[in-house]
Amino acid sequence: MPRALSVGQRTDSLVSGMAPPEVDMLTQAPFMAVIYAPDPSAVQAFYQDVLGLEVTSVDPMGVEFNAGGTVIRLAHNPQHTPAHGTVAGWFVDDLDATIAALAERGVAMEHYDQLEQDAQGVWTVPGGGPRISWFKDPVGNTLSLRQDP
Repeated sequence: MPRALSVGQRTDSLVSGMAPPEVDMLTQAPFMAVIYAPDPSAVQAFYQDVLGLEVTSVDPMGVEFNAGGTVIRLAHNPQHTPAHGTVAGWFVDDLDATIAALAERGVAMEHYDQLEQDAQGVWTVPGGGPRISWFKDPVGNTLSLRQDP
């Protein structure tokens, strides 16, 4: 039986990278990302045909896809406005090849004034970190691609 932790202990355990005992169960639970769209069926083709994700479930409120073992749920939200940032992303082995393949399917990478990106829209995290690029789905949600060093 887990013992009670003081607030200080709980904060210390979070800072040290250890989850409090009552949420440890989430480390093994499957994860699902939810992306909103005014009409999920209208953008299903982008996720299915352009990004190549397998449809695993369709219901009146959304569409679910398998993205490398993670569920992406494209959910209905008639008042949807795009988030101010990345809503989902993929780790890729070859960022340049992935960008080229998406470009052949009509996907353009985003360019941001505040980042030093190359001509393809790739930003390298300073200090030799990962290379990242962004693109949007048909309703304006920002998605990313990341290649680790």
